[in-house]
Amino acid sequence: MAMTAGTTTSFPMSNHTRERVTVAKLTLENFYSNLIIQHEERETRQKKLEVAMEEEGLADEEKKLRRSQHARKETEFLRLKRTRLGLDDFESLKVIGRGAFGEVRLVQKKDTGHIYAMKILRKADMLEKEQVAHIRAERDILVEADGAWVVKMFYSFQDKRNLYLIMEFLPGGDMMTLLMKKDTLSEEETQFYISETVLAIDAIHQLGFIHRDIKPDNLLLDAKGHVKLSDFGLCTGLKKAHRTEFYRNLTHNPPSDFSFQNMNSKRKAETWKKNRRQLAYSTVGTPDYIAPEVFMQTGYNKLCDWWSLGVIMYEMLIGYPPFCSETPQETYRKVMNWKETLVFPPEVPISEKAKDLILRFCIDSENRIGSNGVEEIKSHPFFEGVDWGHIRERPAAIPIEIKSIDDTSNFDEFPESDILQPGETAIVNSKCPSLTCQNTPDVCVLVYINFSDALIKLVSRSSLYIFFE
Repeated sequence: MAMTAGTTTSFPMSNHTRERVTVAKLTLENFYSNLIIQHEERETRQKKLEVAMEEEGLADEEKKLRRSQHARKETEFLRLKRTRLGLDDFESLKVIGRGAFGEVRLVQKKDTGHIYAMKILRKADMLEKEQVAHIRAERDILVEADGAWVVKMFYSFQDKRNLYLIMEFLPGGDMMTLLMKKDTLSEEETQFYISETVLAIDAIHQLGFIHRDIKPDNLLLDAKGHVKLSDFGLCTGLKKAHRTEFYRNLTHNPPSDFSFQNMNSKRKAETWKKNRRQLAYSTVGTPDYIAPEVFMQTGYNKLCDWWSLGVIMYEMLIGYPPFCSETPQETYRKVMNWKETLVFPPEVPISEKAKDLILRFCIDSENRIGSNGVEEIKSHPFFEGVDWGHIRERPAAIPIEIKSIDDTSNFDEFPESDILQPGETAIVNSKCPSLTCQNTPDVCVLVYINFSDALIKLVSRSSLYIFFE
């Protein structure tokens, strides 16, 4: 058909074509963004080297030697980014955690002997439960937050069935386990753990992230008993368990032996702890620590994390969280009606300073402590005497006993599973910056090496392309 000069004919684009265009666009954006970032990071490292040498007052010959060593390190850096990596590179030692979407194993890297925690996530379950965006969020913050307060990620790869995150192993276990072992914590112990968690939460807020899932399960303890944050899957997106309608659709049958009616504080604490582990591993989870504004979906900000910290502080001092109930729906109802349900049992006395801080955490977001910055929290009387600048250098409030680098005594016992059945080898391949990865269909991951100490630490930002066949 002849076309009149100066006119164009448009054709409707199919969904398949539109998706392929989107993938191509993302691929190009990621590729060039990563090139720019790598160039900027390389220049920054070179400038830091020059500044450090000037500060040390090195002679010209010594500077020349340092620059030569630096150049060799840059070359090794690029080589390591093309490392192939898979399950065969790790020996599985023990299951140390299990959840709704997979499990965590203690593993040892065969060539170095280093011990890690391998987080194994089943792709099928994540797709079914709409968790892909949450895993991407976790990737992003683990890349950005290279600090003392966040659990480090060293490698990531995948195969046909699972996604594998190779994380820093923290032998101290988690705060949930610690609280289950003890009836309550003293105010001095509580001050220590809440202080460290304040700094940890502020560290991710400084990067522009909101955790939204602060709870004892996600406060891990290192070998010296200091706190690190983990599990950043809710830093973006909105999990179903954070939606009001989710609780309307749940069954109203309470688990057996989970009645809180007419219980004193001691019995409540015992019942809570008895069922706590089951709640942690369920797909529903528990809404005990979620701020009311998150449920309402009318807008929330980083202050929701301070509400969660107030709930944890209450649990540390009282023995159970303030809104624990027979069912998730009842807990949700109590959270939404916190003005009536947030009460302190008279049989568990705590100081007025502690009570005031909890009430200032668990209040309407516009009046919540921290709305004027983290210094507002630090200056609260409950934290009197805290050396904020050196808190990680002091002994932990509760010492952690570690007998070896692979000591798992602070973790629960779990039976073996078939999640690591033999399958196609997963690899790390830096030559495939695509979301579809046609030439290597199993995986496309770039490894980021911490340049300062030549250790592979984090997956490079804009470089981990999680996809599901």
